[in-house]
Amino acid sequence: MKKMFTLDPGMNCPYCGERQYQTRKSKNKAGFLNAFVFLPIFLNIFFDIPAAILISLFLVLTSLVISLHPVVMHLSNKEEYSF
Repeated sequence: MKKMFTLDPGMNCPYCGERQYQTRKSKNKAGFLNAFVFLPIFLNIFFDIPAAILISLFLVLTSLVISLHPVVMHLSNKEEYSF
C-alpha cells in the first residue's frame, strides 16, 4: 500500500527477496479504477446532489478503490515502461 505513494516503482518480495514491478496492463487498470473516485464531482455537475451525499459517496468510492487495488495489481520481474 505504501509503495503506491512513492516514485520508486520496484517492490521487494517478502518471500524470495527479488525486485518486483507492476505490469503495464495492471497500471492501466489501476488508473481506470482511480477515475471512479472523481465520479461524485461529475455527478454534481449534472445533478443537484446535497454535499453530505457527495462526501459520503466520495468516501465510499475511495475505500472501494483502495480495497480493489491488490486484486488489480499484478507483478513482474521486469520493469515495463509506459512509453
